[in-house]
Amino acid sequence: MLSKLLGTLFLLISFLSFSQSDKFKAAFEFGFMGGGSYYIGDLNSKHFIHSKPAGGLIVRYNLSNRHSFRFTGSYGNVFGADSDSKDDYQINRNLSFNSSIIEIAMGFEIDLINYRINDMKYPITPYFFYEIAYFRMDPKGKSSNGDDISLQELGTEGQGTLLSDKKAYSLNQFAIPLGIGLKFNLASRFAVSIEYGIRKTFTDYLDDVSGKYVNPLVLSNIKGPLAAEFADPSLNGQSYSTLGLDRGNSNTKDWYAMYGIMLTFKPWKKSICHYQGKHTRKRR
Repeated sequence: MLSKLLGTLFLLISFLSFSQSDKFKAAFEFGFMGGGSYYIGDLNSKHFIHSKPAGGLIVRYNLSNRHSFRFTGSYGNVFGADSDSKDDYQINRNLSFNSSIIEIAMGFEIDLINYRINDMKYPITPYFFYEIAYFRMDPKGKSSNGDDISLQELGTEGQGTLLSDKKAYSLNQFAIPLGIGLKFNLASRFAVSIEYGIRKTFTDYLDDVSGKYVNPLVLSNIKGPLAAEFADPSLNGQSYSTLGLDRGNSNTKDWYAMYGIMLTFKPWKKSICHYQGKHTRKRR
């Protein structure tokens, strides 16, 4: 599936490159973004809750006044906690996590009206984008002494042991970012974008919560007492009453979002012109 999506992207790049207007010269833009990130999953179902700082870099290759190919690199953090819920079951479940996210992505940006970064004739446009992303996550929990503990290594739902038929989930995953934005020229060769993008992932373990509770005693013997502690930190105490019950919803995948303000610029190009035997430099 991923190879087909990548192939489609490259075919579209080729089509747009050859179909662009002769009056338009393809150009690069470079920029950076600052904003926030959050996640949607078993420990949080509301947007913009537990938002954490995020930032990134972008390279745009403008194919026409309406189409751009984009490459982005982003870094963010996501967090979720049952203690912030208003649901009694979740409060008692008492699960929590935090994770950094390192993401690289590429895809297309489509302007809804004609736009050029250095042309006040086309100074502003709303846009949307779609990408394919590769990201690394690392869900962690806080120990009683405040240390961050990597939850994937503990196998809190018995992954990789006789307690489960699932292998340890990968910390490297793919996602499909989809988003909208508004960009406008700030000055010659400089522009500002306000952007929001949500990522559909193909994992349910961004928050380390998906399946069922397993036997805490057996898990402790195999993975150690920390594994049993993070597997079931419920307020009513670890017990066999949760054995086999749903710890999370395995029918849905996790999502995460990044948003913020982006500043981009088109670099100056220098060329050498010959005039009456003299060399002069011109800026374009």
